[in-house]
Amino acid sequence: MTAELVEVPGYVAGTWTIDPLHSDIGFTIRHLMVSKVRGRFGTVEGTIVTGDDPLDSSVTATIDLASIDTGIAKRDEHVRSADYLDVATYPTMSYRSTGLRPDGGDFVLDGELTLRGLTRPVPLKLEIGGFGPDPFREDDPFKGARAGFTATGEISRLEFGVGDTTKVPGGGGLGLGEKVQIVLEIQAALRTD
Repeated sequence: MTAELVEVPGYVAGTWTIDPLHSDIGFTIRHLMVSKVRGRFGTVEGTIVTGDDPLDSSVTATIDLASIDTGIAKRDEHVRSADYLDVATYPTMSYRSTGLRPDGGDFVLDGELTLRGLTRPVPLKLEIGGFGPDPFREDDPFKGARAGFTATGEISRLEFGVGDTTKVPGGGGLGLGEKVQIVLEIQAALRTD
């Protein structure tokens, strides 16, 4: 068995803080079997550690579930309720990586998502956007370097106890789709402390 050498152009090893102002946590779910509803979470915090070997890297992140935004305030309030996310009982969801492996020209980030008190494995397809100098203000506490990542995946909302299984009248499928598509656009700043 031979070790696979992984090289990433411009790669920087270190500890990075997720920049919530330049990151986007988005999702898409089918509604009434005819269209898709999109939304995002506006508040995220987390740490990315890029190891000397990229495959030794890790991620932890926490998302404030109250920060959901689907573009309709009344719907957002309903999704925050006990019918769906139950934000009063479970204010956050979290992700912790358990490994990183190559997959063609990209990677798969294996990890565990905790939502509504339940933890399930959730692999994410990971694309490294790049590493570069930080062009922001001189007083930026994270000056040094920036990194960008795109991660995509899918979860079953039912595996996390989110929502119900009400069907569309007339023998149709679920009123709210079971599968939730996830798209994460993450920018992180190298910690210099």
